[in-house]
Amino acid sequence: MIKTGYNSLPIVILAGFFTGAVMTIQTAYQLVAAFIPASTIGAIVTQSLLIELAVVIPALVLAGRVGARITTELGTMSVSEQIDALESMGFNSVTYLVMPRIIAGVLMFPIIYIAAAVAGIGGGLLAGWVTGSLSISDFMIGSRGVFFPWDVMFGIIKSFVFGFIITSIACFKGYYASGGAEGVGNATTQATVLSCIYILLADFSLAALLL
Repeated sequence: MIKTGYNSLPIVILAGFFTGAVMTIQTAYQLVAAFIPASTIGAIVTQSLLIELAVVIPALVLAGRVGARITTELGTMSVSEQIDALESMGFNSVTYLVMPRIIAGVLMFPIIYIAAAVAGIGGGLLAGWVTGSLSISDFMIGSRGVFFPWDVMFGIIKSFVFGFIITSIACFKGYYASGGAEGVGNATTQATVLSCIYILLADFSLAALLL
């Protein structure tokens, strides 16, 4: 859980912060009509972060960071016959090596999502104030006006699913890696690419089913 979640917080918070900041600047650039209140910017940014950006972008980032690390770890153990050694000693290698990593991903990804959402909203608020696009009070009025608890629950549900997708694909590819160092490298690449693809497919499926 420390490797998957806690150690990933700096890059996730950074990605969330700048996602919110860029979203605010671009939304302010597009909403130039005088009859549209400035608080609309805060509403758009907050809802976009809560239901989509604060969960999908960190998931894609962590597909490379967490997924690649897990695949490399298990792949190295596979090609060096450490997994076979565990089996010969009577250990269930799946329970011992795979399940802790999947459980850690499922439990920690919702926390990562919350951190990214908070950082994104903070980044959007700060970017709006620094650039003069809107005041802090206008941003907060818009954010509170469109805040629905279901949006957070939807993001948490997606984070559970994405955490399972990334860790399970990485574990599968690493566990069955073969062919020495080249095989481990190929497995890591495949795990990262497949994780990104399945994250996008799951994102579409969950949006179609739950929204």
